[in-house]
Order: sequence, then structure tokens, then C-alpha cells
Amino acid sequence: MTDKTPAARIPLTVLGTGAMGTALARAWLAAGHPVTAWNRTAARTGTLAAEGAAVAASAAEAVAASRLVIVCLLDDASVGAALDGADLTGRDLVNLTTGTPAEGRARAAWATARGARFLDGGIMAVPPMIGSPDSGGYVFYSGSPELFEEHRDTLAVPAGTRYVGEDAGFAALHDVALLSAMSGMFAGIMHAFALIAPEDIAPKDFAPLLVSWLGAMTGSARQAADQIESGDYGKGVVSNLAMQVAGNATLLRTAEEQGVSPELLTPYTALTERWLAEGHGTEDTTGAMELLNLRRAAADRP
Repeated sequence: MTDKTPAARIPLTVLGTGAMGTALARAWLAAGHPVTAWNRTAARTGTLAAEGAAVAASAAEAVAASRLVIVCLLDDASVGAALDGADLTGRDLVNLTTGTPAEGRARAAWATARGARFLDGGIMAVPPMIGSPDSGGYVFYSGSPELFEEHRDTLAVPAGTRYVGEDAGFAALHDVALLSAMSGMFAGIMHAFALIAPEDIAPKDFAPLLVSWLGAMTGSARQAADQIESGDYGKGVVSNLAMQVAGNATLLRTAEEQGVSPELLTPYTALTERWLAEGHGTEDTTGAMELLNLRRAAADRP
């Protein structure tokens, strides 16, 4: 971890000492930052106290101890409950609690009305990755650019930082968008293993093939982005929608033959079939994304 001068080791408060909050606080303690910790269940601050953290008796007391306040709680409701009654005037509030974009924007307005500067964050890491410079973990931040610039070095101690805009909802949006893509990948992996399960194929032998194939396919995201930005879903097409839909039938028949439910595939295959029916057979599959736009669907209704 990069050494910091004493002047740069500013004091900070961490509200919430679950697995992630504890990992964050430990990283700052290891870098020489004075840390005040608070948790609704006081016993969960014991590890940090043993490592040098001051433990506050209440969230309000913890907030009063430091200008920079890091919040890492269960959900947005718990953030509001913990900070209810705390004086936020002049505080720099960094909310690393997982939430939605709308919650991030509302919490930013709430904090600003109480005299605080505000950043929302989306942590792209698990606790063991925190404090390890080579882990690849990082945190999306959005909200006050002045707050981010002033505390950039301190925020970079536990994990890398990626500022994604002044709109306080953007950190959560980036976080959830990446997690949503991950969930789709997990669904595909689960289905693939289910297909081979009835056969004499060792999952450990199949896994390297799966990793290699998925790695090769992820590059298609760049082409999809180019098509979306240009508005031309026929740009650079290699395997058009009509061909993909025809191929999907084979996927579904194979699932039936193997005795595997197609429920992880059918939402996607049904979406592409609808886009094909609208006359986009020569385009890429990317355009089917438009069918997911509920605002567009509402506007199209008579």
C-alpha cells in the first residue's frame, strides 16, 4: 500500500462494521488514518478497537468525530435510520451502501439539505479484495466532484477509485449494470453445466472450455456499444438476428433432450424472436435491447 505523509492521514469515521465495513476500516487503519467506528451491534466493533480504532457509542457521536464520514450499512433505509438526529453540517458523507440510482439521488438531496457534501459509491469488490492493491477491486463514485477531488487519495486506500459523474445516481447505476451482466453470465454458466450433468463429462474438464469461450465472447460488448451509439444495429454484423433465432431453436431442443429446463434461456430467446418479428432479421441481436425499454413500450401504445 502506498505510504502517505502524516498530513495526508486524515481522520475518518466508518458507520457499519459488517464484513465490508470492517475491511474498509482496517485498510485505513493500516495506512495510518485515525478511524472512529460505529455499529448498531457494538460487539462487532471489537476487532477494529483491538487494531486501534476509536469506538463511538452512537452514530451521531461517530459523525461528530470526523469531517469525512464513510457509511457502509445494509440498505438505504438503514442509512436514514442511523443518521437520523446526527448533525451533518460541514460533513463529507460518502455512502458505500448498496442501493439503486434513485436512492443515491434522493440520499444526495437529503444530505445536501442537511449541510453535507455527498458522494455515492458502488463497491466492485468483495471484502478479501479490500486493501490489496493487486486485487483489481475498485469503487465507483458519483456526486460532489469537489468532495471526490479533495479526498481522492484517502478513498483510494482500500481500493481503486472511478469517478463516473456529478449525478449521484451514476455510481449505483454502473454498479448494478455490471452486476446485472454478471447475473446473466452466471445463468448461462449454470445452464451449460446442467446440460452436461447427465453425461460422462467431468465439470472440471469442461470449465476451462467455458472460461475460454466466455472470455472470447465478451469482446462483443464493444461492438454492441458502437451499434447503440451509432443507432445502426446492422453495423459490423457477423451473425444476424435471423440466424441467431434459428440457432436458438437448437439450444432449446438440446435442453429438452438433456432433460434440462430452458427457463434460463427462454426470456432471451423470446425477446430476440419478438425483435425478429418486427422486421430486424438482417441486423445484429443488439437492437432487441429496445424491447426492454418500458418507456418506449408505453409511448408506442395507442
